[in-house]
Amino acid sequence: MPTVYTVYVVELSRKVFTEDRRFREANPQYNGVLECVYVGMTSKTPQERFAQHKSGALSKKGHKLSSSIVQKYGRYLRSSLYQHIGPLSRAEALEVERGLALELRHKGYAVWTN
Repeated sequence: MPTVYTVYVVELSRKVFTEDRRFREANPQYNGVLECVYVGMTSKTPQERFAQHKSGALSKKGHKLSSSIVQKYGRYLRSSLYQHIGPLSRAEALEVERGLALELRHKGYAVWTN
C-alpha cells in the first residue's frame, strides 16, 4: 500500500518576523494583520510531525527532522487551515503544500515552507 501524506499548518510566534531575516525576506508583503505560519507535509499525523519539530529530532542517520523555524517559533497546529485537505500521494502533497503556502501568503499570512 502506498504511503499517505498530509499537508499541515503550524502557527508561529510573530517574533519569527522580527528575529529571522530569512523569514522576513520570504514575506515582503506581510502587513502584520494575520499570523505567521509554517506549511509542511508529512507521512505521520500532523500531531506526531509537530512533536518531531519541537523536539529537534534526528533521523537514525543523524539528519535533522525538524525545521529550526518551527522548533524555535512553532506554537500549535492550525487545523482549520488544512483539515479540508484529504490524504494525498507524495507528489500530490508536494503540489498542495506549495499551493497552500501561496494561497495563505496571498490572503495575508506570512508563510514559511521548505
